[in-house]
Amino acid sequence: MNRESSKGLRAGYRLLFSFILALHVSGCGYRLQTVHGGRFTDPQLRIDLEAFENQTFDPETGILIATRVREEIRRNGFRGTFERAGADYLVAGKVRQITETVTTHAADGFALEHQLSLSVDIRVVETAHGRLLLKEESISEGAVYFSGPNFQYTESNRRMALEEACRRLARRLGQTLRMVM
Repeated sequence: MNRESSKGLRAGYRLLFSFILALHVSGCGYRLQTVHGGRFTDPQLRIDLEAFENQTFDPETGILIATRVREEIRRNGFRGTFERAGADYLVAGKVRQITETVTTHAADGFALEHQLSLSVDIRVVETAHGRLLLKEESISEGAVYFSGPNFQYTESNRRMALEEACRRLARRLGQTLRMVM
């Protein structure tokens, strides 16, 4: 065996040893974790996120937006729990208004396309220190829906547009909450 092949063999053994060491460390429960969102991913973290106060005539909007925000927070890596007792953060929101405007009419004047907009206020408080971390007012998001002569068709489309606006709004709020916490 010559000297060059011996060096190559030693380098291979070092690489293999490093690989086995890395596997062993990862098998011991250690994980590489980015600093970004460190507290947010803590399984001990508790958030009080109840249904948003609803100032609209649609009775389910406050519950719908809070549910979508919870889903989005989970999707963004939150591993804690949502509970009121002993919560580390309080997330409170208010659905201000739902506006609908007609954007397209048929030749006979019948409204065909509507723009639905949802406006929400939100605030986040760190409960241990009573410190206000975030306060945003009149955050709005919208979606388009189509109407027709059948009431059920129109109402179904309106409901889907409301859910889409809530989903879009929750996506924005979830990303903001991840940055704040």
